[in-house]
Amino acid sequence: MKRTSTTLADGRELIYFDEHDDAVRATVDTRELPPPPPPAQLRYDPLTEEWIAIAAHRQTRTFLPPAAECPLCPAKPEFAGEVPADDYDVVVFENRFPSFSGDSGRCEVVCFSPDHDSSFKDLPVSRVRTVLAALADRTAELSAQPGVEQVFCFENRGVEIGVTLHHPHGQIYAYPYVTPTTRRYLDAARRHREQGKGNLYAELLAGERAAGERVVAANEHWTAFVPYAARWPYEIHLAPHRQVPDLAALTDDERDACAPLWSELTRRLDGLFGLDMPYIAGWHQAPVHADRDLGYLHLRLISSRRAPGKLKYLAGSESAMGAWVNDIAPEQAAAALRAVSL
Repeated sequence: MKRTSTTLADGRELIYFDEHDDAVRATVDTRELPPPPPPAQLRYDPLTEEWIAIAAHRQTRTFLPPAAECPLCPAKPEFAGEVPADDYDVVVFENRFPSFSGDSGRCEVVCFSPDHDSSFKDLPVSRVRTVLAALADRTAELSAQPGVEQVFCFENRGVEIGVTLHHPHGQIYAYPYVTPTTRRYLDAARRHREQGKGNLYAELLAGERAAGERVVAANEHWTAFVPYAARWPYEIHLAPHRQVPDLAALTDDERDACAPLWSELTRRLDGLFGLDMPYIAGWHQAPVHADRDLGYLHLRLISSRRAPGKLKYLAGSESAMGAWVNDIAPEQAAAALRAVSL
């Protein structure tokens, strides 16, 4: 893989990840751009002990532009977006409208393909492998930056989820704090260990592999399963059989084995109802500095669609109280996912 780093017209970093060492990509951004916005304000909520980012500049971010004006497509004579090259394999660049920046973290965009009308499930397995390599590269580099406490790589797909660009892409957030969700996971894992037991997620995974009822797919290095207490109508975990803290810690063999399963899961989701499923696919990684021995890398793939034409909305119970109700039994969801013909 060839890695080429450059800067955009306003000073933001852009990195090409090419599958061929002889690839030559344009590195000159000819646009005239205003300077990047100031960093978001971080405000602490003492009632929940959580940090809130106030990023008012994101109100002006690009919102569902026509395909001819997509900023993630390769550059064309009639329109220049965020990528100067007229082609690419995978490209990563600093978000123009970041939630975190400067001394308060960093936000990046990951373009999976130059094809605007494609999606993650359409990528060849070799491209998914390149995406994994890019995410591992960014996880390692962002983790080394001062002030970064956690790195989260994720993809939002579908207007039902809230995407503002249709082009197949993901994002990377380098947080200046450990997120509330991760803190809860780590607290549970710590209590489990203090009771004289092993790693909590490792034991959960071993139980799912032994039971098999909620396993969707597996290979030598990874298992995908619907968790016993799934919150979402369709929720899948993809976890390595070896405990590792983050993507950067995976071996080449583990990344090779992950790529086809990750691709398969997205195709199984779309095959449930024969339509594009909205989803969030997020890599849960250990914090950069604290409790790395408690963390366990895994992908969580969740969809809010519970049936054709029906979405699960986070209404009063979930949004206000955090008390979840799932309309679909996890065993039923796993069986439906396994039954999809690929």
